[in-house]
Amino acid sequence: QVQLVESGGGLVQAGGSLRLSCAASGDTFRSYAVGWFRRPPGKEREFVAAFSRHGGIPDYADSVQGRFTISRDNAKNTAYLQMSSLKPEDTAIYYCAADRSWTTMWRDANEYDCWGQGTQVTVSS
Repeated sequence: QVQLVESGGGLVQAGGSLRLSCAASGDTFRSYAVGWFRRPPGKEREFVAAFSRHGGIPDYADSVQGRFTISRDNAKNTAYLQMSSLKPEDTAIYYCAADRSWTTMWRDANEYDCWGQGTQVTVSS
């Protein structure tokens, strides 16, 4: 299985931007589907973004559509989440996840079998 390590989180003012990175090691990264999830304070983990099984087209939660962009660089074994126009409600621990089966249910966290440790994003108002 692939091991994942997130980085790039931090404290940012509302309206600002951050880019999260997810570095993979231990297996062939390009063989894995990648998704980003987050856990806001006191809430359940929720889907943020992923590449769909259908041609790798990015899929986004409605709450981040138009503000976040998922990407990956297989040559660097890294996935990214570019976050812009950040809002206080984006405050959460952000996790990247990988799935070797390229599930059709890419919005379901239970479909992913590899997870990073998470990186904290805090957006101040």
